[in-house]
Amino acid sequence: MTVLPFEKNLRIAGMQKSSTLDFPGCLSAVLFFAGCNYNCYYCHNRDILNNPPILPIEPVLAFLQKRRGLLDGVVLSGGEASLQGGLYAFARGLKELGYRVKLDTNGSRPAVLRTLLNDGLVDFAAVDYKAPLSMYDAICGEGALGGAGLFETFGMLRDSGIAYEARVTMIPQITEKKLAEMAESLPRLERFVLQLYRPVFAGENGRLRILEADAPDAGRPYVPGELHDLAVAVRYAQPNVSVRL
Repeated sequence: MTVLPFEKNLRIAGMQKSSTLDFPGCLSAVLFFAGCNYNCYYCHNRDILNNPPILPIEPVLAFLQKRRGLLDGVVLSGGEASLQGGLYAFARGLKELGYRVKLDTNGSRPAVLRTLLNDGLVDFAAVDYKAPLSMYDAICGEGALGGAGLFETFGMLRDSGIAYEARVTMIPQITEKKLAEMAESLPRLERFVLQLYRPVFAGENGRLRILEADAPDAGRPYVPGELHDLAVAVRYAQPNVSVRL
């Protein structure tokens, strides 16, 4: 596999060897890259954000080589995959192996995405649309820079011709009015997805606490029926809205 010499900058903190859910229409492996420039209070992968154990690259590459022809695709997720210095070479190597490549991203690094798109190294992109831009720093930390790069990323994907989706994790702070603001801020997409938010728990002194207790304006999580009602409410702006539980 030609990508092996280029992998010194990759920090893979986890791998799911098989998934039918993460890449629409593809049986895929999912790679979780360490580190993120956001600090979303509700992140389910918080354990890989700051100096987690890193998987040796050789077994990962050996697995992907062995599974070529059996798996359809590879999902590059995180953390934030676009922060990885060896991402371009890795995506190129995956394509050379015959894999379809999906990128999960917060949309903050459009220059990285542009390079991948220009060389046909991404087949599907999922962009996490966190909140209205005015809420980004409160929800995602100062590193979010008010959602800088997000709309440039969506515009680039719209012009690219590849399949992509906007994903909104429905945290309690996103009211129907705020969701409508988000839905109206984008042109009509083929995929606008509302994801069920599940509270994140962390151990503390032998007991569990809800991380959201420290979050701004924390409230009761939505239940599935409410997500379906919210999807109906914003269908005027995003007719292809769907709910992912």
